[in-house]
Amino acid sequence: REPPHSRDPQPHRDPVRLGVVSYLNARPLTAALADEEVSGPGRDFNLSYHVPSTCTSELAAGRIDVGLIPAIAYACSDIPYQIVPEVAIGCRGEVLTVRLFYRGSLERIRSVAADRSSQTSVGLLRILLREKFGLDPVFEDAAPDLDAMLHQADAALLIGDPVLPLVEEDASLDRRSLDLGQEWLDLTGNAFVFAFWAGRKSCLEPVEVDRLIAARRAGEARYADIAVDFQSQRAGSTELYERYLRDHIHYDMGSGAVSGLEEFFRLAADHNIIDSIPELRFFDRGE
Repeated sequence: REPPHSRDPQPHRDPVRLGVVSYLNARPLTAALADEEVSGPGRDFNLSYHVPSTCTSELAAGRIDVGLIPAIAYACSDIPYQIVPEVAIGCRGEVLTVRLFYRGSLERIRSVAADRSSQTSVGLLRILLREKFGLDPVFEDAAPDLDAMLHQADAALLIGDPVLPLVEEDASLDRRSLDLGQEWLDLTGNAFVFAFWAGRKSCLEPVEVDRLIAARRAGEARYADIAVDFQSQRAGSTELYERYLRDHIHYDMGSGAVSGLEEFFRLAADHNIIDSIPELRFFDRGE
């Protein structure tokens, strides 16, 4: 019998470097990974946290292996990324946290101050304003400060966690808003996909793809705990945070979400927001 010390040791395998978006709506995708609740074959996941635009640049530079990137970043990349199937951050109807705020009449909007931390939301807004309202305003870069944005321009595009406190405010006669998720559904009848896991073809094994899908499912069962944890860090309403995750964000990239993503890419190409309609390439699953 061969003595144990003469056997070849298992080769060291670096963990998968996972670039995670730091918003509340991404937490159900990563909570089980961060707590090591989802285990199985394959490499460990090493999580780092970014805003969407930084996640995109980190992935392109090769400093992370897989990133939770905006849909528009996938379409604009020269690198032929692949997508983790069955996992997305999307909505079917009101999304709450991607909104155009404005004062006065919508038809009078000539300029939009845009929080550019997600180019997908900017592209979506351009499409909606042109297709639904016949508007083509000038877009200006701005920090995500609503009052300052509305002093700078006729309207303000605000996304992500900064919008959540505004949802609870009483409606004001001099400040109105459009929910871009609801406007997209009204225009197309489709779900909308804001972001998904993507990376280079060889960066994930099928068993690791399965664990990312399993992490999504585990996170969907933890909305209440995630909301409590988020509230302990940011204050605000735990009930709102849980309702937001449960009722407004969809995490399963099923056939309806894929159809919505394809429609978004088609319209984005029609409006010269992207150069061409990208092929949707998915990682293989282990099952």
